[in-house]
Amino acid sequence: MALSRARPSQPHGESTRLLPQVSRLVELPYSSCSDDDADGVSLPGDMAEQDPGLWCPVPPKPSTFSRCVRYLAFLWNLLFLLLGLLLLAVGVWGLLAKAALPGGEHGAPLGSDPMLLFVLGGLGASAVSLAGCLGALRASPCLLRFFLGALLAFAGLEVLGGLLVLLAQRRLRDGLRDLLLLCLLRYQEDPDLQFLVDEVQRSLQCCGLRSYHDWESNPYFNCSAPGVQACGVPASCCQDPLESGSVPNAQCGFGVLALGAAAAGAAVHVGGCGAALGAWLRGQAGAIAAGAAALVLVEAVGALMALRVLGDVAAFRAWG
Repeated sequence: MALSRARPSQPHGESTRLLPQVSRLVELPYSSCSDDDADGVSLPGDMAEQDPGLWCPVPPKPSTFSRCVRYLAFLWNLLFLLLGLLLLAVGVWGLLAKAALPGGEHGAPLGSDPMLLFVLGGLGASAVSLAGCLGALRASPCLLRFFLGALLAFAGLEVLGGLLVLLAQRRLRDGLRDLLLLCLLRYQEDPDLQFLVDEVQRSLQCCGLRSYHDWESNPYFNCSAPGVQACGVPASCCQDPLESGSVPNAQCGFGVLALGAAAAGAAVHVGGCGAALGAWLRGQAGAIAAGAAALVLVEAVGALMALRVLGDVAAFRAWG
């Protein structure tokens, strides 16, 4: 019985040689630590020789697609960073140019200046794009999360604006009418508003808000006002501002408000810009929808690239 239970014993040297092989079989997902390790951690030569069965995990290497997405996200945000800086420069230039005009201190206050929209828009776009650039370049989760949060905030504001347009069309129409009337009243006070009103009247071939008589509410064009502009309208209301010449006649609208309807209609456009602007917006509904869809697509592409970079960073940190 004692002989049947006996098991053949192996030499001590042979069992020692099998230990590294067993370790290699068990530690398949791992690789040997060496001087060329992916983490840059090296083991002393004598330690590697004394324990050849010592193994360590290999860090996951980003794929070629991940690297391409990272660089593309950097370039994508760099483009919008430059556009935001350009918008900011235009706004600052407009504010400085208006401040340098004679009598610029009597213009519109800063809070209602249209150029302030360019400044704020440029600052917002530059800050968000800069966060996206640095987040993609340095693989910073904090900056990438800020970038994604800003994109979500912008998307939420866009959706809210679309809902307001759909649900409050009458109030928006009344607000637009009041805004146009304010532009008529402050026509001479703000160069930006003057340029905007002239472009609208010239391109839509209209004059005033409801009719050319709306210019009577302007203190400079009122018939009781002193000066040569009394009872007149801006030159952008004229049907033929060039008057068969090469230089626009700035006085082509003078005295029109004192004329009859037929005589005034032969010199200026008598229809108001409110109805013409509404018809133009309805005709451009397709282009406006396409622009909104393109903006959403741009934001979605930027968010998807940022999410991919953030996922790669999270995977690498989870390994560590």
